[in-house]
Amino acid sequence: MTTQDTQTPEEREAAKQARREEREAAIAAAPYAVVHVEATGIHPSTSRMVSLTILTLTPEGEIVDEYFEIFNPGGDTGPRHLHGITDAEFEQARTVERSLRKINTLLDGRTLIMHNVPRTWGFVLGEAKSALRTMQRRQRNRNRNRRGRRRVGRPPRPIALIDTLASARRLGLPLEDSRVRAVAKELGIDAPSPIASVARAQQPATATSQETAELIVDIYEAEVARGQIASYDPSTLRADRFGLQRSIVRVDAMEAAATTENPGTFTPDHGLKAGMEFVVSPDIELDPDVIIAQGVAAGLKYNEKVTRQTSLLVCNRTSVLRGKAMHADRKQIPLIPDAEFLSLCEQSAS
Repeated sequence: MTTQDTQTPEEREAAKQARREEREAAIAAAPYAVVHVEATGIHPSTSRMVSLTILTLTPEGEIVDEYFEIFNPGGDTGPRHLHGITDAEFEQARTVERSLRKINTLLDGRTLIMHNVPRTWGFVLGEAKSALRTMQRRQRNRNRNRRGRRRVGRPPRPIALIDTLASARRLGLPLEDSRVRAVAKELGIDAPSPIASVARAQQPATATSQETAELIVDIYEAEVARGQIASYDPSTLRADRFGLQRSIVRVDAMEAAATTENPGTFTPDHGLKAGMEFVVSPDIELDPDVIIAQGVAAGLKYNEKVTRQTSLLVCNRTSVLRGKAMHADRKQIPLIPDAEFLSLCEQSAS
């Protein structure tokens, strides 16, 4: 007979209340958690998370808990020179389902700080849901002849997500390289070179990941000092077809079918026309969701990628062309700053 069986209902409720108060105290003492992921590739839909680093922080930015775990993806383990995990470490690694309860304890109720929320949160949430499906299948097989269902777990439940990369872009920094170490240097933080090296490849995975997570802390603090933080409510995000956790506004706009034939490339003389296809570059200072929502409201069709059907690219930087801006310039697609695009949308609606 267990101790719980001998407890009265009042005693059980008192024990639950004590656990809740203990949990609330732990979150109040460390309300933030920095999250860093290493994976076999770029997209959560086609790649696997191979390591997870979590640092819980006090309101003053002091580290309380340090968590690092390697996960065996059960197949391709990705580029070792990036994540630093050896074959021997993969052989001894745990599965996400065995670690999910601990992950939830570290992330639930906290504000998560990540560099590139769509990718990082996409991997964490995607792996958690995949682990739950595995656990549910196993339970169904064990309980095939039993009645009733037993809950096996759930994904983590943070209260907010802060994106240090999006914050840096809203500061208007000339980011030629969006990786953690490059952004840190752009903010004046003493950081190792973002360029891969033999020395870094030879570092233990735990040391490299810890170093990256601590740099994310430094970036966040520098952005707070400059008064620019990009924060998201997790309930307003959902996975796109690549498994990236993007805003519902953005994903809905991507998936919406065109209702008007594309009239072609934008020209200043004719202005915006219904059916024009627009793309938004990362190199803008305004909230991309605002840009996308206004474009859709003006009757335009949003696309994530620059193609020959693209009518215009919303982009603030034209001096150094890279990424979407470079592709648009090669295809002779006009580049329009974010504030000007909003003005054009207002003119189109009037």
